[in-house]
Amino acid sequence: MPYRPDFWGIEPEWTHYLIYVVITLAAAFMFYRVYTQASLWWKVGRPEKRIDHFWQRLLRLIKEAGIQVRILGKGYAGVMHVLIAWSFFLLFMGTPIGVINAYVFPGFLKGNIFLIFKLLMDLCVITYLIGAGMAAYRRFFQKPDKLTLDSRFSKTLLLLTLIVITGPLVEGTRLAATAVHEDISYAVWMPLGWIVAQVFIGASESVIITWHTIFYLIHMGLVVWTFSTLPVISLIHIITTPLNQFFSKLEPMGRLANVSEDEKHNPIVGDRLQNLTWKQLMDGDACTECGRCQEVCPAYAAGLALSPKKFILGVRDALHTDGPALVKGGEPSQQLVGEVIAHDVLWACTTCGACLKACPAFVDHVSGIVSMRRHLVNEGEVDEMLQTALANLGRYGNSFGKSARQRARWVKDGELEIKDARKEPVEYLWFVGDYASFNPVLTEITQKTAKVFQKAGLDFGILYEDERNAGNDVRRAGEEGLYEILVEQNSDALNGSEYKTIITTDPHTYNTLKNEYPAEVLKGRQILHYSEVLDLLITSGQLKLTKKLGYKVTYHDPCYLGRYNGIFDAPRRVIAAAGCDLVEMPRNRQNGFCCGAGGGRIYMDEGVMKERPSENRVREGAALPGVTRLVVACPKDITMFQDAVKTVGVEEQLLVADLIDLVYEAL
Repeated sequence: MPYRPDFWGIEPEWTHYLIYVVITLAAAFMFYRVYTQASLWWKVGRPEKRIDHFWQRLLRLIKEAGIQVRILGKGYAGVMHVLIAWSFFLLFMGTPIGVINAYVFPGFLKGNIFLIFKLLMDLCVITYLIGAGMAAYRRFFQKPDKLTLDSRFSKTLLLLTLIVITGPLVEGTRLAATAVHEDISYAVWMPLGWIVAQVFIGASESVIITWHTIFYLIHMGLVVWTFSTLPVISLIHIITTPLNQFFSKLEPMGRLANVSEDEKHNPIVGDRLQNLTWKQLMDGDACTECGRCQEVCPAYAAGLALSPKKFILGVRDALHTDGPALVKGGEPSQQLVGEVIAHDVLWACTTCGACLKACPAFVDHVSGIVSMRRHLVNEGEVDEMLQTALANLGRYGNSFGKSARQRARWVKDGELEIKDARKEPVEYLWFVGDYASFNPVLTEITQKTAKVFQKAGLDFGILYEDERNAGNDVRRAGEEGLYEILVEQNSDALNGSEYKTIITTDPHTYNTLKNEYPAEVLKGRQILHYSEVLDLLITSGQLKLTKKLGYKVTYHDPCYLGRYNGIFDAPRRVIAAAGCDLVEMPRNRQNGFCCGAGGGRIYMDEGVMKERPSENRVREGAALPGVTRLVVACPKDITMFQDAVKTVGVEEQLLVADLIDLVYEAL
């Protein structure tokens, strides 16, 4: 009966125990080095609560580290990684199973169980080699721009491959030696080992055993080498990435953490490693350098200084360089903001969140960038246009520098009668927002929105001059103090009004009201984007669209509506209800491409770009056959895309239309 022999051909017997001792010491050394490196996270970084909701975190770990759902989101690279990771893991598990067979449940690996086990091991070698071949082709021939083409990764791939292929060599020489004395017809269950055995059958038993011993010692030596060096090679991510996934953010994606204060009640900003949290430092070590974040970044695509991958690796390298000295009370060798991370890198970010959703390690680039921006704001290292906008927001409550009395001028100009929610109860409070209120290009759209609401019999009102900018972009530009002032002013206005639901037309406003405003202000009341309201009105029959427009359109998912808050279907149902044929852009829904306005970028000098994100997006829409309209659901998108269709030269081909334009025309 076939069975698993332990230490076959390895003599004398005391070497068996020596091997266990060496492997145990190597593993202990590995864990010591990993702990030493990981301890920098909490010894250097600030505390942060990440141990709540254990079962939810465990489920994410199983889903992302085990099933690898997000990794599989990229076809070729996803399949490649899963083949390598799972094959190697199962092959690795063969060793502890062998130990169990030898010492815990002696001899359970025999007969059919043993044959199935060996077949599985050989199949894992095959699937690993397929994955490794895919990785080699990608690294040495495809060479995608997003990938870190560093020899570290090639050496790790080679090391793992040598460990894997020496397994069948050990197995094959054992089979060849066994065949000298007995029938091994069961070897068909070990196809790779049997192929290797054919090379050695016919040689003397002593020669075969010598080669078996050589292959075995090489195999074990490579394993010991891997254990010993794992903390300083790219393979470290098999530990740090699952940890990062487990401790990743569970709160809504659109909610920034509250700013901590030091013992003197000064806000803590990300000017140095010690002011980042331990989780933000862990992000750097968890990064696998796959470049998925860089691939989807609108700032990187535009040719700006930001690469999310290089940003997070900069933090990692700074920690490895200066962390040990900081733990001992020393000084860093370089400034985190200004030297390690350049100012223009930080200001390039649109905070669109594409990097967060793309990252299989669940690295949070945005929180670190915003924290460092707060330092730049404190130091006055701010773009001149942004400085003007922030000054206007502080003085007037809007970035346009207009008097608050002009905020509702569009009501008078449109000869509309809209309730004052400060003076009488309303069911819906419409938080209009700056761009919809002050931008003359958007006045007609804002008036159409009001007329549609009135046509549907909606009981709504506005705050008139008491409304202020909601503060989403202000906060992400790093002006936390101004954000808090705006929240306080808006909270006073909201608390002084009687309403059941808030409606917004600006996704940035929607996000910050829903996810960041104090619970005691909102009191559990619902926050709705106008696309959701329109969808509800149309579905219920309260708003009847009598005209089928028949336009072929495409739709742009606003980052703060779609990616951040998961509202994808409501706008599309409204488009369908208006009788339009929707043609999706290649990058849609979760993978939608940013217009370039977010994170306060709409207030800043754009700088020198090879192509603006809005132009990139317009080209994508214009390339769709027969599409005549680019439909948006954000006032900032109107501003960005109407300019972009002109600069791209497709103004006559592609009309930029707000969602309300379709509804208004279809009434």
